[in-house]
Amino acid sequence: MTHRRPGPGKYLADRDLCPDTGLARLSYDQARDLLDAATAIDGPGTGWDLHELRHSGPTHLGESGVSLLELMAKSRHRKAENLRRYFKPSPHVMRDLTALLGPGADRRR
Repeated sequence: MTHRRPGPGKYLADRDLCPDTGLARLSYDQARDLLDAATAIDGPGTGWDLHELRHSGPTHLGESGVSLLELMAKSRHRKAENLRRYFKPSPHVMRDLTALLGPGADRRR
């Protein structure tokens, strides 16, 4: 939420206002600047962008075992191949997955 209330003559939808404080939702530019400031390593402009943040959710959900259909419903992708480019499992998850096929693994799962 922004730190200000909407100005006079500015009409916002109910979903754009906090029901408790009456503060307005952040604009895209405000959200982008805050996210960049919070994640920047080498100065302004080097942090995450909102698109990366949006697509980090499916990765975390997928790593926790959520099914492809559930991921598609959550991200509102209609085709699995479109969602696949945003799902980037971590090396740790890939090691665990590979271990399922390794020696001594129960192959009847």
